[in-house]
Parts: sequence; C-alpha cells; structure tokens
Amino acid sequence: MSLDAFSIASSKTSIDVSMRSQSPAPSVFSATSSLRAQAYRQEYGRGLNNYSEVYRLPADDEELDRLDRQHDIFCKAIGKFPPPMPEIMAEDEFEVKAVLDLGCGSGSWIMDIAREFPNATAVAVDLVPMQSTSMPPNCRSEVDDINLGLEHFYGDFNVVHTQLISSGIRDYQGLINHIAHVLRPGGLIDITEFPFHFTGIEKTSICPPAGTFEPPWTPLWMSYANRAVRQRGGDADASLHMHRWVCEHPAFEDVVYREFWIPLSPWLKGNDPNSVWWNGIGTTMRDDVKAFMRSGRPLLLGNGLSEEFVDQLENNAVAELDEAITPVYVCIQNVYARKRS
Repeated sequence: MSLDAFSIASSKTSIDVSMRSQSPAPSVFSATSSLRAQAYRQEYGRGLNNYSEVYRLPADDEELDRLDRQHDIFCKAIGKFPPPMPEIMAEDEFEVKAVLDLGCGSGSWIMDIAREFPNATAVAVDLVPMQSTSMPPNCRSEVDDINLGLEHFYGDFNVVHTQLISSGIRDYQGLINHIAHVLRPGGLIDITEFPFHFTGIEKTSICPPAGTFEPPWTPLWMSYANRAVRQRGGDADASLHMHRWVCEHPAFEDVVYREFWIPLSPWLKGNDPNSVWWNGIGTTMRDDVKAFMRSGRPLLLGNGLSEEFVDQLENNAVAELDEAITPVYVCIQNVYARKRS
C-alpha cells in the first residue's frame, strides 16, 4: 500500500509554525515514500518510529494489525467511549465539535468516531502517519511527538482521548495538564492505561525481582518490559496515579474512575454465561498478548537482554497462555472527566 494516495493536514492553529511546539515533522505535508523513510527505522527486524527514543514499540503493519484487533476487544470489554460523549458531541449551532486522539496507533478508534459523528472534526496524532486508505473525510492525521507539548492545540477540542500510550510518555501528569488546556469548556478527557504488570487470580500484582527466570511466565515477561519502559523514560506507573492527577487538577470536575479486569487466556472455570463471555474475551486477548510480546522484542533486546533469553522467555509465556491453566489478569484502567465551564 502506497502512502502517496493521501495527504496529512493540520489543525487551524498548527498551520502557524510559530504557535507549535518543536515537533519532529511539519503538520502539513504530503505522505510520500520519502516521508516513510524519514518516519521509520528498522530495529531487530521490526519497523519503529524514527523520532522518539522513549516509545520503542513498532509502528509497522504487523503492529497496526494487532492494534486493530485490540480495538475490537476493547470495544467489547470496556466500550468505545464513556457515557457522556454523545451529549458532548451533540451538534449545536455555535461550534463544530472536534475530537483529538493522542497516540492514535492504527487509527481504528478515531476513524470510528469520525464515522459516528460525521459533522465533527477528528484529528489523529502519532509518531508516524496513519496509513489507512479509507480515512473518513472529516478525519486527518498529524505527525507529532506529544512529549514536546500541545500548545498548538489549546482550546481547539471538545474531546481528547488517549489509550495505552504511557510507555512513550515522559511526564503523564504534565500531559494531563496539556489536555486541560486543549479542551474547550465542558469538554471531555478520556484516558485509558494499564500498569505494566499482570496479576493473579487474587488481582494482586505479580512483579518478580530482576534476574528471575521462573513461572508464571507471562507476568515475568511483562516485568522485564516494565523495566525496559522505565529505562527508556516512559511512565510505566501512570495508570496508578492518573485518577488522582485528574481529581487534583483544578480544570476538571465530574471525575469517574473505572477498571476492567480482562483475562489473558480462557482460564475461567464454569459454563455460566459470565465465565463463557469472559473466556471469549480471554481467547482473543491471548492472541493480542502473544502479538504484543513479538512487538516488545525490540524493547527488551534494546534494554540489554540477550536474544536467547528473550526467545526462551517468550516461548515459555506463549506455552503458558496456550495451556490456559494459569490465571492471569490485566487491569485496564479508565478515567474520564469534564472540563469546568
């Protein structure tokens, strides 16, 4: 698929370079093959973004496919958006509603929103350009490192959404402050993260010490990923604090915290409807986690682990997931709130 088929535009404020943070690429450009070469680099057999030394997960086709499937899982398990969003996005005569997706990944979420609210403006921001050939006409893509600031978006959006981007964010509390300024009065912040560790059936964290090489293997793999994220400067603990950060910020009100405990494989016992439903989610989540471990290889190898160690760790974790005997959860945490009018 060629990137020559579409263009990437900007918000009205980001056209003026003097109003923008120092982003890694202009916001207005044609997505040509030279841009692809500029945006990506190869590491350990995967295509990574070429701008951020913090976010070290791939941005190649394999990873975008994983993110598309993960979007489907999350829509089923936690919902596409928080309950207040339809009210906030309702059309009125005073303004065109606008939605910003920070760290959009494959763009599945923002494109769904653009289709659901066709008269709104939808803007997707990531370290690489979106590659969809079916982007809705009211949706556009921008290349930006959001660690460098969002001043160019201040006051432009009714909804700001982020999902699972903490591994690439140096200062998540600072990001929340930026979002407060980006939102229009009455706007919605919607942030979803996970704590970069997995839990057992008692829903307590499994965080083995460095140097451990024993089961449970899937939580062990995540513990090494956690250390690698921290070493790169990512905010691996953001999900544990984001509720407090939003509550304490003077711009926000009506703060709601939600958590969703998702099994990583179909290990739940019983044939009751609830267990059957969650085992269905666990089956698809297992595929996502296995793909995530493949995507995490550059992160682990780049943090000094040997290829032999990473291969064995991943193989053991995959076998554990396929057996679907060991109870392992991931806790997905969501916070949403309104900006004071």
